[in-house]
Amino acid sequence: MKRKFGDRANWRRITNRQFTCRFVQSKIFTGYITLYTIQDLKEPLWKTYGGTTFCIADKGYSWLQYYPKGEHFVVTAMFDDQQRIIEWYIDTCRSQGITDQGVPWFDDLYLDVVVLKDGEIFLLDEDELEDALSRKHITTGDYDLANKTAKELLHAIDAHVFPYFQLSLKHRQTLFENGEFRKNIQV
Repeated sequence: MKRKFGDRANWRRITNRQFTCRFVQSKIFTGYITLYTIQDLKEPLWKTYGGTTFCIADKGYSWLQYYPKGEHFVVTAMFDDQQRIIEWYIDTCRSQGITDQGVPWFDDLYLDVVVLKDGEIFLLDEDELEDALSRKHITTGDYDLANKTAKELLHAIDAHVFPYFQLSLKHRQTLFENGEFRKNIQV
């Protein structure tokens, strides 16, 4: 199991970045919100889902990430250099935390849900989850948690009650200015 950090400090592709983080407690969201802005990089990152290839990391792109308190998932909303949504990437996780330096992290449980801007949905890495279980990198409990969480996420998305799509679009426009949190913001 990999521990992943919000600031992606070890991501070698990115040569210059800006990272900001804040704990938020409100009626609509409680947890950490981060914004990772790519200022310069060695080469863009392209992904293909369902036969469509598109860029998810390039100069000026930003990733808005939600670490909802008490949940077993982390949501990343990926935006291009014009702040247009590209996709939402939802990682299932065993647990979340915060480093002594104030950087959120999560223990990745392999299984992911991707939702493209047109609403197309993909469940990813089922094979990686199976492999991790067979190699005893995760427990049966972890395996069950990943599947249960993914099933709940897919149900919420299908029922149109998953709040992070609209929340991320609103927050990207209203919470940040020049890659930093605006002063005196309300979530």
